[in-house]
Amino acid sequence: MAACLLRRILPFVLWGTAVVLCADQHAPSSRDLRAEEIQTKHSVIKRVLNLDENVTGGNVSEAAQQRLLQIYREDIHPLDEAYHFADLNRDAISEGEIFAKPMILFLGPWSTGKSTMINYLLGTDKDSPSKLRTGAEPTTSDFTVLTHGPNHRIIKGIQLVSDKTKHYSPLQKFGLDFLERFQGVELPSPLLERVTLVDTPGIIENKKQQTRGYPFNDVCQWFIDRAQLIFLIFDPTKLDIGSELEVLFKQLKGHEAKLRLILNKADTVTPQELMRVYGALFWSLAPLVHEVEPPRVYIGSMWSQPYRPGTMHSVFRDEEISLLSDMHQIIRYQLEHKIAATRRHAFLVRLHALTVDCYLNAYNNNRGIVFGDNSQLWRDIVADPKKYGIFNKLRQHSDISVHDLPTAQMYQDFFYLNNLSNFKSLSEFCSFWSGQCAMDRLVKAINNGLPNLLTDLRSGNVTTGQCSRDSGKC
Repeated sequence: MAACLLRRILPFVLWGTAVVLCADQHAPSSRDLRAEEIQTKHSVIKRVLNLDENVTGGNVSEAAQQRLLQIYREDIHPLDEAYHFADLNRDAISEGEIFAKPMILFLGPWSTGKSTMINYLLGTDKDSPSKLRTGAEPTTSDFTVLTHGPNHRIIKGIQLVSDKTKHYSPLQKFGLDFLERFQGVELPSPLLERVTLVDTPGIIENKKQQTRGYPFNDVCQWFIDRAQLIFLIFDPTKLDIGSELEVLFKQLKGHEAKLRLILNKADTVTPQELMRVYGALFWSLAPLVHEVEPPRVYIGSMWSQPYRPGTMHSVFRDEEISLLSDMHQIIRYQLEHKIAATRRHAFLVRLHALTVDCYLNAYNNNRGIVFGDNSQLWRDIVADPKKYGIFNKLRQHSDISVHDLPTAQMYQDFFYLNNLSNFKSLSEFCSFWSGQCAMDRLVKAINNGLPNLLTDLRSGNVTTGQCSRDSGKC
């Protein structure tokens, strides 16, 4: 990690030293130039994100979504529901998420510029009544979901979780105190026609202020699991790494590929100070990032105001274009990502169904004759599945990696929530008349239906009329 850290910092130091010598030549020289720079910054957002393009996606995208929904409903969801997969896996996909727009999540300490950056991206950072409130003090106390709508309106959290056309109903489990701190904002924004943005309360390391009245970290985890891109934003003048930020990095484990760090307000310090801050940021985060390659870090000033004189304008512009390109990739390839996520979900549902079936078979093969009390047997199986060969039987499936096997603790927690009587063995999900089994359909979806759909999407040959299980395209 240290060697990798040095490789990342050294080019920045050398580059920064050279830029310092010529930074002043980029400084705006008049009010007209400043206005032109503001206009240029907004035009770059439109250009890189293609906000002037039609967002319908055409018949191919609509047909692909319909086929994906059909595969999910007919081949994946039956066993997902029958074996209560959502009780085991916190990021289980719901039907509503298939049609949901990509989600971009903004996280970070308070007053680092999260809300200001969202206002900038949406073009609501002037005198618009729909702009998010910003300030030097902690101003965002709510989880705010920003979506597209014909007019500006605010939707209360209790309404959002009750709306069946959206996919926020699972958030009800975090209680009424959270729903009071949860809201939706609809705006007629071209960007929101393509993505959903989520603003979050700032991380506050003062222990007296950590009591929020609801499980803040659990709510963050719910959004982390569902976001396609996560921006973790820092202020160069506030790099304190405390307990709440440490917990956040633990929650990001497994989601490193979609994490981007932003060193915001970079024009508020001199180039020399910025070099030191950049290195200090990596040094502080090194113990928390358990990856060989550190996350991508963008530096800049993510708001509509011109860059301050004497700072590295051209570098900030290039960094912002790279960040916007990251966002555009999420928008452009959202269907491919959904197909891949659905296939991963289907694989985990299959593994879960096979695991529960192994527990049931161990119980049925070891229980006493008819009138015996078998409750103790079941407790023994759940407490010590290794004794009954549960996971050894899973390893007999050649397409299941030993690294994907669940842990005994996961199923102790699962069966604490779910009684044995809630489940039937996999053999009971087979049709006597058709000879088809639910597990066979699930395997076909994993091996044929979803890969074929991805191939057809890339070639532009997606149709809904030819979707049939016999053809292997469903």
